[in-house]
Amino acid sequence: MNKNKTLGSMLIIAGTSIGAGMLALPIASAGIGFSTTLVILLAVWFLMTYTALLMLEVHQYANAEATLNTLAKSLLGKKGQYVANFAVLFLFYSLCSAYIAGGGSQLQSKIVNLIDIQVAPQVGAIIFAVIIGGIVALGTEAVDKVNRVLFTVKITVLIAVFYLLTPSIQSGNLLAMPLEQGLIISAIPIIFTAFGFHGSIPSVVRYVGIDIQSLRKVMIIGAALPLCIYLLWQTLSQGVVNQETLKDVGGLSQFIHIISIKLNSPNFSRFINTFADLALATSFLGVSLGLFDFLRDSLKRGFSKKDRFVTALITFVPPLCFAIFYPKGFILALGFAAIALVILALFLPVSMVWKQRKNNLQNQKGYKVIGGKPALIIVVTCGTIIITAQLMQLLGVVPKIG
Repeated sequence: MNKNKTLGSMLIIAGTSIGAGMLALPIASAGIGFSTTLVILLAVWFLMTYTALLMLEVHQYANAEATLNTLAKSLLGKKGQYVANFAVLFLFYSLCSAYIAGGGSQLQSKIVNLIDIQVAPQVGAIIFAVIIGGIVALGTEAVDKVNRVLFTVKITVLIAVFYLLTPSIQSGNLLAMPLEQGLIISAIPIIFTAFGFHGSIPSVVRYVGIDIQSLRKVMIIGAALPLCIYLLWQTLSQGVVNQETLKDVGGLSQFIHIISIKLNSPNFSRFINTFADLALATSFLGVSLGLFDFLRDSLKRGFSKKDRFVTALITFVPPLCFAIFYPKGFILALGFAAIALVILALFLPVSMVWKQRKNNLQNQKGYKVIGGKPALIIVVTCGTIIITAQLMQLLGVVPKIG
């Protein structure tokens, strides 16, 4: 197996997970204590890595080109295919709309500062969508190469941030107990979405090929990289700012402002904003690549320039229009992102593996994830808990955070 592709695929998985939303994790986990946050992060990482391996178990018997659309149809029938399609399109279009809006706004402000001419916000969104769309349309190899550069710079910037924060950690902040039990319920769906890389798995399988040993490394290490970075980030951010202050923070900009004052360092804000830009770009690359390949498979498009162009239009034009003309619509949809991700990353892999194992009872030679039926039932139970927590937050039963 091409080790270069394996490494690149690990970074695509990690880059898709580590988005700008990582910066909001301290706010999302404010009030629940560092130790509780640590337990939830580890539990979610294990859960999402496990279901990623379940996806590999499903992929081993399919064509390398297969996406969730094909897999769901072959194993779960038309109804399963419709559920899979809805979950993918709802989640990915919502995320892409958010990324285009956020990235376009950042790009527009940079253009204004660079050429000192007022530019409409829509211009930044269009340019950003065209740039990312062009890279994705070229294929997974192009995404891999660009993602490597962005990911390397992103980690370099993050190291600088860690260097600035480390001397200001106060151990007492890390030992604090949760302020309110309801906040733990509210934090679960937000932390869960921080490991949402499953939509990129079919693209990675197509890129690497049906090589289960290599793909297992890709999934485990690719998911472990975000976990390590999240743990470091939570240690530093929750160690520098106490829970009471974090709980009252109104948003990311205020959080950055508070830490900048504590450090008395203007560089911190600069580094964080650079990281946010890069994280948004790598996440957008991974998510839109997954959506592009999903649509190409669903619409039976090939790999010719014309087919790629048409698929790119269908991938990027709808979220671009939503980001420009209906911003409140996709913001509202993002409130249900955790529910769509539960369907995509937990319920569908379990359903497909359950059906595949039932169909292949005589075939014991293929790759099979450990745990059996009890593990699959636990995954479904966890998914139900996450959906319940998300609905409780949306209905105001538990505090809204983040």
